[in-house]
Amino acid sequence: MVGAYEDVLNVGEMTDGIIGPDVRKAGKVADGGKIIFITPPGCWGPMITPSIRGGHEVARPVEVENAEVGDAIAICIEKVKILSRASCSGVDSPVDGAFSGDPYVAKRCPKCGKEWPEYRVEGTGQEAVRCAECGSPASPFRMVHGYTLIIDGGFGFTADASVAKTVAEKAYDFSALPENSRQVPILIFGKSDLSRLVTRVRPHLGQLGTIPAVNIPDSHNAGDFGSFLINAPHKYGITMEQYETALTDGHLDVDSVREGCIVIAPVRVRGGGVYAGDVHAMQGDGEVAGHTADVSAETTVSVSVLKGLELDGPLLLPPAEDLPPLAKPWKKDEWESAEEAARKMGIEIEPVAPIQIIGSAPTVNDAAARGFERAARLFDMRLEEVLNRVTITGAVEIGRLPGIVQISMQVPLRILERTGLDSIAVEHYSLPY
Repeated sequence: MVGAYEDVLNVGEMTDGIIGPDVRKAGKVADGGKIIFITPPGCWGPMITPSIRGGHEVARPVEVENAEVGDAIAICIEKVKILSRASCSGVDSPVDGAFSGDPYVAKRCPKCGKEWPEYRVEGTGQEAVRCAECGSPASPFRMVHGYTLIIDGGFGFTADASVAKTVAEKAYDFSALPENSRQVPILIFGKSDLSRLVTRVRPHLGQLGTIPAVNIPDSHNAGDFGSFLINAPHKYGITMEQYETALTDGHLDVDSVREGCIVIAPVRVRGGGVYAGDVHAMQGDGEVAGHTADVSAETTVSVSVLKGLELDGPLLLPPAEDLPPLAKPWKKDEWESAEEAARKMGIEIEPVAPIQIIGSAPTVNDAAARGFERAARLFDMRLEEVLNRVTITGAVEIGRLPGIVQISMQVPLRILERTGLDSIAVEHYSLPY
């Protein structure tokens, strides 16, 4: 790609649901620079839009100066601003005949059989999206139980049928879709099965990371959904080897990927290809309904290359308050008290820092096992040592069902020094040593 590396790069273009080495980049950003992403809602809108080839609609990737294969990129989220005034979400059910093997990816008109058909929108409701050629309802999903969520400041309120209908009729306005978005706003469904509920707004990114080394649907860049691509019958099928080595787990749905966190992502292609999207207004651990309240948003991140840090998957430094109790960073007075108590028994305790390792696989148990193995390789520890450290200085938390986990553990600074992670961890958590 021709052009200079920018100190600040604005990105408002989206992919058609596919990410990878052959996808056109949005531009170049300097090592140490900032990217401002403007992104549309991630899940439901793209899911019901027949012409989009992935389960999400994310920003075009950005090439980062100095990033080479075998490095890592630290991505710090500085700000997330919600642009939408409403969201709609719920539990999905695929429509028979509207896809070939994978309803998120291989969409087709159930009547005329056209693959990834262009569409038109007629009115509101679950059959409003229709094939442009034959006029048949063409969305590959229905929402079996759902809600329309009004967003106002720090609160979200689920609407009754009357309000949901009003929002559906003004879906594009309430969604605040970016100019280049191609999705149909899910608000047209007008769902109101769950009303009069109030929740807190706590935005985070469902997708943030680097592009994989193979062209795949953005929603499948993770160990759980990515497994659906192995020997799949459509054009985006991959091999087992590609599944194990090419993905970057950029689709995390971890609720701590929010303002004040640092995602450290592996570089699989030159420049890394940092991308973002699928911002959620809120989500509890697990995203147990399969989807949550997706919104348009403006996200500002800073990026820095970590040379020679070869990762099997992402690391996460969440905000300190998001860490589980045993993994929280030591405060100065607490650490000094611990040192004094240990010295009474002749023990010199060693400085540590909390790190989260992301594990991903088709199931949560397999994801945890994979995460433990990633930690053992990265820190050159026996697997059993990782298990012990996680047990008494950390935790395993569910990021997303069926198979994303966050493995927290306190890691000695002497080990982090070997990986080059000591300075970033000490600074991020203002550690007392």
